[in-house]
This record gives sequence, C-alpha cells and structure tokens, in this order.
Amino acid sequence: MKRIDATLATVAGETAKPLAAKGCASGGVFISEADASHATLFTPLHYEANYAYPLLIWLHGPGESEVQLRRLMPLLSLRNYVAVGLRGTMPDAHVVGQTAYTWSQQPAHVSLAAERLSAGLALARQKCNIHAARIFLAGFATGGTMAFRLALLYPDLFAGVLSLCGAFPRGHGALRRYHAARRLAVFVGCGRYSSAYSDAMAAEDLRLLFAAGMQVELRQYPCGQELCPAMLQDMDRWMMAQVTGETAAAQAASRRQA
Repeated sequence: MKRIDATLATVAGETAKPLAAKGCASGGVFISEADASHATLFTPLHYEANYAYPLLIWLHGPGESEVQLRRLMPLLSLRNYVAVGLRGTMPDAHVVGQTAYTWSQQPAHVSLAAERLSAGLALARQKCNIHAARIFLAGFATGGTMAFRLALLYPDLFAGVLSLCGAFPRGHGALRRYHAARRLAVFVGCGRYSSAYSDAMAAEDLRLLFAAGMQVELRQYPCGQELCPAMLQDMDRWMMAQVTGETAAAQAASRRQA
C-alpha cells in the first residue's frame, strides 16, 4: 500500500501541470489492456495532442466489468474526456455464464482497488495528454461506494468524485482524511424508486457529508437502481462546470434554458 500511496502522491503533486501525450490512439477509440491494469481506455473524438484533457476514471457496478465504459461514453460524452474503466476487485457470484465483477469494501480489496487506480492512471498518462488538476473518479452502486473511498483516501488527486446509486462507505477509517477531503467536490445521484439505495440512505449520507464540511450536489431521478440518461447528462454538465469554474446557480439557469 505504501508503494501505491507514493505513486498516487506523485500524480497529486503535479496539480496544474499538463501531462504530455505519448502516442495516444486516434479519437473515439477504446483500448482494452489485458495486463495487470485490467483497464479499458477511451480517447475522445478528434483527439488533440496539444490539449490537456480532463480524465474520468470509471468504476463499474455489480455484474459488470471495465468494458462497461464502451457503453457509458457514447451516452456521457464522446468529446470532453479521456476515460479509463477499471475492473472490480472480485468476481460477482450473482452472475452466471459471463465474466462479471463487483467491488468489496474489505481492506484487502481496497488495497487492490488502489493498485488498479494507480495502473489506470499510469495507462492514461502514458497514452494521452491529461490535465492533472482535472481528474474525476466516478462509479455506479458498489463502484460508487469504492469511488468515494478512494477519493477520500487520496483527496489531493481528484477534482471531484461522483457516486451514482452508491452509498457512502462505512468503517475501515473512511473519513480519517476528512480535513483534506473538504476541498473535494462531490456529486451524488440516486434513483427515486431504488430499494438498494433508498431516499433515507441518501439523506443520511448527505447529512454525513455536510457534517464533514464537504461540497455536495445531490440529484434524484425518476428511476430505480440504474444508470439513466438524465443522470449521465447531469454528470457531464457537473464535471464540465468543475473544469470551467461555472457555479451551481449558473448550471441551474442553463438547465432551465435548455
């Protein structure tokens, strides 16, 4: 874990320095890495090597894998981000007949998730020009919970964290770095009809995040425990607002005019 911490701290220390591209594939391409990184890389359409892109790191939900990124990006944005999808830390026993994974909050799995985060970052930096101050970590369900935990472990690395239908992590020192995490921008999306992440759970998480002094935007959608198009549209708007410095009030006005 100390080696992983040192690697991630190196990236965090490069806050505003764009990271040079090294032979990034042409835009709109997905590259799946079969090595230990267990990652899928996406490069945006009309990729410009001289532009330092925001990076989205995606943690899939249960019953999926890193290749979920192939379905996600066309619904999110094909132009705004370089993106990396990471594989969950354990096979999903509830899925039969296909390769599927999920994320566990046990300490050994958190360490493995941090290793995959480090490898995914290295992959993106090797292939593309990434702006080190514009890295976002996001996930769905168990992936959202792991996104929260990793962002709280390494708050200096991320511009923001997004959890879609994923509960805030409990136990194992989740908030031990909450003073450093106060600068983190947080987006939480939940489905109104979800039984896995109910309104009551979301409200409790919101109270906890506010008590920790974090900036939080919570949005609810007319869906269950699922990724819906409106959720992804708001995710894109929110990340771009963090990149451009647009305020929440300006975002709301923009949505009303749309």
